[in-house]
Amino acid sequence: MGFHGFSKSNPKSYWIAGAIVLIIILTIILKKLAVYLDSKGNKQFSKTKPDEENQVDEKSRKISIDCNATIRTYPLEELKMATKDFKIRIGVGATSYVYLAELEDGRLGAVKRVMEERGGKTKMFLDEVSVLLRISHPNLVGLMGFCLDKGEQLLLLEYVPNKSLFERLHTYHGQSSGVLSWSNRLNIALDVARALDYLHSVADPPVIHRDVKSSNILLIDDDHAKLADFGLCKLGIDAVSASTPTKVKGSLGYVDTYYLNTGLVSPRSDVYSFGVLLLELITGLKSVQGSMTLAEWTEECRKTENVEVLTGMLDPELNGNVDIEQLRDLVDVANSALFENSEARPNMTQIVQRISSCMEP
Repeated sequence: MGFHGFSKSNPKSYWIAGAIVLIIILTIILKKLAVYLDSKGNKQFSKTKPDEENQVDEKSRKISIDCNATIRTYPLEELKMATKDFKIRIGVGATSYVYLAELEDGRLGAVKRVMEERGGKTKMFLDEVSVLLRISHPNLVGLMGFCLDKGEQLLLLEYVPNKSLFERLHTYHGQSSGVLSWSNRLNIALDVARALDYLHSVADPPVIHRDVKSSNILLIDDDHAKLADFGLCKLGIDAVSASTPTKVKGSLGYVDTYYLNTGLVSPRSDVYSFGVLLLELITGLKSVQGSMTLAEWTEECRKTENVEVLTGMLDPELNGNVDIEQLRDLVDVANSALFENSEARPNMTQIVQRISSCMEP
């Protein structure tokens, strides 16, 4: 299909379209290469001794590619048909609406319709496509395809059935599904931590999400989650970008205070937002409490050694059904993630290790 949404009189539009096509071609080549290398690896693996078969090479695990995933461009009419002309709205973003889609092969998807009238610029759309084409992880919402046709900017994304963590924690409909247990909350925190660790440490180039919040955490079920929405993300981490102030982007209550004060963004900005998310899971409260952020609201309680004060922070819906040592660990991780000095914060690899270890029996 052609990229009918581009102006024929603007040569830059053709360059942008060509760049997207080139990225898709490179993605396909990489996936074919991954299949070839995987087949060779399987042959070598079959020659190993039985006691070696359970050993997993960590580096190989991290760079594995889902070779069954296919990403393609879609004609506008096909996505209009799949969404029944954008009939069933399942989500709302700052610059977009999200609609349920049923594809011709029976698969379900979520179509993110970026709206210019809501501030959804073409550059932001193309940036998000560019990022989604580069990443693949079980705890990230995956891209199935996209459409830039007749003025429409559409992303076809993996459908995650149980809506967002925000809805699960803070709406009547979500709460009516029952209480998220302490174990549920730990598992969700670990899934999000793994997603961010992948973006910061494995993705090439690294990705700073810049909008980690409960409404961007989609639940597969009460124990498993995926991080979504890459509309505000920043690609690459280097000395120049780390020392160059940028326009502050993000959501109230979650934005790193260091980033807010200096305009300097880094992976540690996502770490701060993750710390707020942990407080949200612990307390059941929203990221803003009146005129204060949740980090400010809980500061005195979360920095105490008094167990009664710590348990007093807990979401009342939990009825005190928590492991006290795990609570201490999670609050400690949140406190370190929320340090004013961004360099003093742990990285996401360290946070994954800390949460994993506190969950071990």
